[in-house]
Amino acid sequence: MMRWETELTDLLHIEYPIVQGGLAYLAYADLAAAVSNVGGLGQITAMSLPDSESLRAEIKKVKTMTDKPFGVNFAIGQHGRAYEHMVQVAVDEEVPVISVTGGNPKGVLDMVKDHPIKKLVLTAARRQAEKAEELGADAVMVVGQEGGGHLGRNDIGTSVLTPQVADSVSIPVIASGGIVDGRGMMAALALGAEGIEMGTRFIATKECVDAHPAYKQALLDADENATTVIKRTLGTPARALKNTWTDKILEIEKENEGDYESLKSYISGEANMHYIYEGNATKGFGWAGQGAGRISDIPTVSELIESMIEEAEGIRKKWAD
Repeated sequence: MMRWETELTDLLHIEYPIVQGGLAYLAYADLAAAVSNVGGLGQITAMSLPDSESLRAEIKKVKTMTDKPFGVNFAIGQHGRAYEHMVQVAVDEEVPVISVTGGNPKGVLDMVKDHPIKKLVLTAARRQAEKAEELGADAVMVVGQEGGGHLGRNDIGTSVLTPQVADSVSIPVIASGGIVDGRGMMAALALGAEGIEMGTRFIATKECVDAHPAYKQALLDADENATTVIKRTLGTPARALKNTWTDKILEIEKENEGDYESLKSYISGEANMHYIYEGNATKGFGWAGQGAGRISDIPTVSELIESMIEEAEGIRKKWAD
């Protein structure tokens, strides 16, 4: 097989330039270890865990399952929840990589700046990426409006945002949003990225053991119109699978624009868990990007990445002819 060295693989000491997204309530040891073992960077989600000792246990579990680099994701924008004690666990356990999403990364980056931890920051705009570099990020992930979960406010697509950021920073850029296969990876590299991040695609894998079968089936059934953006009126737009619950959220937003109190029970972590853990579309919702429309199977992580690399290698050979 061809070598896949990029600035990102060199930075993170991984074989393939593929990063698994943080995936609130879903990214735990089984998935993270599977991604790392096959050559990508797996991650566990910190802020979905109840306390620092739970995070420590999850990190130790990953270490028993892989000897490859892995990351810990800190989604710090959860209504002011403290994160410092969780970051300290990552420092104490000497995790190789951390990523920061959903808020101002300065506090996290300051805590780890004197440690050999590699630091990734998710951004959704050129200025955010430039600021992340100024604050000490080693690489930036740039998410276009096609992505699942929380997005930027300006509806800029991945194909525009990626080269814009790549031309504006000197650190590696990781493209995210709508990427689910080898074609998407090659497109991202052609646009100036040094790697990709995928979230939605990794939910539809066998090692994403906590995702309910109904959630995975909804991803299989999805087409390019199967998602919608909620929370625009709060200034925190986020993409989810359309269902009766998201219809209700959009109805409330239309009637009570910008009113968090009227929305909070509908957009809560509990509502998210009702769907992703129980498959209950009448009580909750699941995040998903537009790339769900291109998901047609539920492979193992190894099968997924091997198929992506095979497809990408075919494109590289075609370009070389």
